[in-house]
Amino acid sequence: MANLRRVVLDVLKPHLPNVIELSSQLADLAGVDGVDISLIEMDQKVENVKITCEGDSIDYEKVEQIIKKSGGSIHSLDKVSVGTSLIEEAITHQD
Repeated sequence: MANLRRVVLDVLKPHLPNVIELSSQLADLAGVDGVDISLIEMDQKVENVKITCEGDSIDYEKVEQIIKKSGGSIHSLDKVSVGTSLIEEAITHQD
């Protein structure tokens, strides 16, 4: 099975843990080299965030577990990159 190298998730999470704490927990996972979390929308009780994890061999189940333990829920898996190197999406005339 090819290595999962990048995963982009649309996540709904409570305000706590904050994005710094959550990103640190995800970045501490084996196989994860970096994490980026962008705030999309904030409500009184929750935040909608985009989480991007990159690394050599990401364990998606462990990423999912950390998000769930923090009270978050994954709305969608928006992008996945697998293989021996990262391939950027090609721009086409339709874009």
